[in-house]
Amino acid sequence: MTADPVPTGLPAYPDARRSDLVEDLHGRAVADPYRWLEDPDSEETAAWSAAQDALYAAYRGGVTARVPADHPLASERLTARLGELLGAGFVGAPAWRGQRRFTARRAGDHEHAVVVVTEPDPAVPGAERERVLVDPVAIDPAGTTTLDAWQPSKEGDLLAYQVSHGGTEESVLHVLDVATGEPVDGPVDRARYSPVAWEPGGRAFYYVRRLAPELLPEDERQYHRRVWRRVVGTDPATDLEVFGAGLDMTNYYGVSVSRDGRWLIVSASAGTAPRTDVWIADLEASEPGTVPELREVAVGYDAEVGAWVGRDGRLYLHTTLDADRGRLAVADPREPGVPHWRTLLAEHPEAVLEDVALTDGGGDDTGPLRLVAAWRRHAVSELTVHDPATGEQLPGPAGEVALPGLGSVGGLVTRPDGGPDVWFTYTDHTTVTEVHRYDAAAGTTSLWAAPPGAVADLPDVRVQRVVATSADGTPVRAFVVARADALDPDGRPLAPAPTVLYGYGGFQISLDPAFSATTLAWVEAGGVYVVANLRGGGEKGEAWHRAGRRGSKQHVFDDFHAVARLLVDDGWTTTDRLACWGGSNGGLLVGAALTQHPETFAAVVCSAPLLDMVRYQRFGLGVTWTDEYGDADTPAELDWLLSYSPYHRVVDGTAYPATLFTVFDGDTRVDPLHARKLAAALQAATSAPVDEAPVLVRRERGVGHGGRALSRTIALTVEQLQFVGDRTGLATAR
Repeated sequence: MTADPVPTGLPAYPDARRSDLVEDLHGRAVADPYRWLEDPDSEETAAWSAAQDALYAAYRGGVTARVPADHPLASERLTARLGELLGAGFVGAPAWRGQRRFTARRAGDHEHAVVVVTEPDPAVPGAERERVLVDPVAIDPAGTTTLDAWQPSKEGDLLAYQVSHGGTEESVLHVLDVATGEPVDGPVDRARYSPVAWEPGGRAFYYVRRLAPELLPEDERQYHRRVWRRVVGTDPATDLEVFGAGLDMTNYYGVSVSRDGRWLIVSASAGTAPRTDVWIADLEASEPGTVPELREVAVGYDAEVGAWVGRDGRLYLHTTLDADRGRLAVADPREPGVPHWRTLLAEHPEAVLEDVALTDGGGDDTGPLRLVAAWRRHAVSELTVHDPATGEQLPGPAGEVALPGLGSVGGLVTRPDGGPDVWFTYTDHTTVTEVHRYDAAAGTTSLWAAPPGAVADLPDVRVQRVVATSADGTPVRAFVVARADALDPDGRPLAPAPTVLYGYGGFQISLDPAFSATTLAWVEAGGVYVVANLRGGGEKGEAWHRAGRRGSKQHVFDDFHAVARLLVDDGWTTTDRLACWGGSNGGLLVGAALTQHPETFAAVVCSAPLLDMVRYQRFGLGVTWTDEYGDADTPAELDWLLSYSPYHRVVDGTAYPATLFTVFDGDTRVDPLHARKLAAALQAATSAPVDEAPVLVRRERGVGHGGRALSRTIALTVEQLQFVGDRTGLATAR
């Protein structure tokens, strides 16, 4: 195998005007030579983008010709294999409503997931029938409509759902009749990121909606959310405003109503800040259709709080207050303030408390019998069983729920009307997401639902953990996925291999074990795939997150570089065979990696990235992220941002690695301008010939930052994997 660069035969980079714009920002001279690329509608930007499209098309033609037709990374073979790996589809945990259960599911060959209801079949005693309630492709055969959220009413007679179009994530809310499938409410716009909390009876629900745009300045129209009470089928203009006036314009709100309909809980977080304020209202104490009196549960604390009222009438609180890795507290909802909380599950010395579920006898027997807790220890899930009165873990095997392997658990679900069962999802690096059922009365676990499609055969793949040491001495763990036949009996690599290093490192998001068609296709072809658990994520609790945000963001980049160096030093790969890959905040990560350590990587995949950290908060949802990154309007915080902003760290004459920017024209979270500006800067600055280390932009229309059709997912992944394979030598290896 050779890692020597294969000539691309590409023409020179398109011309890009380099202006002499330099701004004085708090006494700092900040150059911005490609600001004109911020305007997507200008003729100059359109011409530049078209030229980049042509350059990328030329590259695609060349790489398609270079990869042998019988190679695993050849276009037809790779497309087919990704289809097989994704062919199992997806099934989610059930939402029970009486005898009905609702599930999200994607059959293996379907473009999008659908919402399915399963219920007793009136024509066949003892049998069930299944019906599709919401299918995005039936709504839009072009496949550009995505299902964003759904919530059945408490009785299961109605279903609220939200869809958006063209990748915008601008959800529109609808309600349908479950029995007939007919629409009964909507469309209600401006419902992006809105929960739906039904009142008993299904006549009304609480939800979140932005104020009408004509009431706001143009640059604030994507903010200013409010909590509303809506009566089904009425004019949205008559909805009752319940909460949010006078609070931070960037607030995201949560809302829930207890099963018995008595308690309304509202939460608020300013942007993505790791702080939650919570209020509670006794709906029995207010007249229907009036604004209820909301009392403080926890307001003004530098901590996250999730609150709900259980079937036993107690207020439960999952919080990081005085517990970096989380704890569970209980209180009387009539005395909800922090001084009245009692800790039920204390903070664990190592593991992060992720979720809890309470089981009981069902029906009128509302007293909890078992408390099931989900934990994350170094990114691997565990389930434990506790006494719900004392919080003590049950002794012996009864205190643990056996899991299939070292993987990830999600969505602990119980029946709203009680019972001993808990449903949860499970996945790991080689297991497609499946649903398991834990019977707390019997102490047994069983597979409840497998993916609807065929699970692809896999080669013998090994997953192991490595630990790198960051610049400040902090241990940083990473998962390494490789073929068994590439390892010696002790799990060490037999020879350096083309390797992809993936990371994120922000917003408390943990990179836990999960099935990935991208990973497995790369490993099957002979590569190594590595997922790094960096500071800024949630793998080890809130302190781990805060050690990688704001003024400490450089820790994330140092952690990533430490893992890259370990992979080289321990013989997994070499710098001419190492690629890094990240998207969104992970795009910032790899943007920092390529500008701080260009010599370390042969290739970079930078998808939907943040890259101009001086102006990021002026576009998309950027202003909601200032608590994570810092505010460029504050001098000290501008210094943090300038210290690592990839766009501002480009140095003329540097040999930058081959880089592929993938951007999406419908992206309303991270504006594609970031990729345009850094691509122009790198193309102008790099000393590496375009023939050896091309800097390319792949632009896609009709999609956005999040969900997309299956065929588009596969097409994008094919091109990304071929790019890193081409530049690291894997795609041409025989």
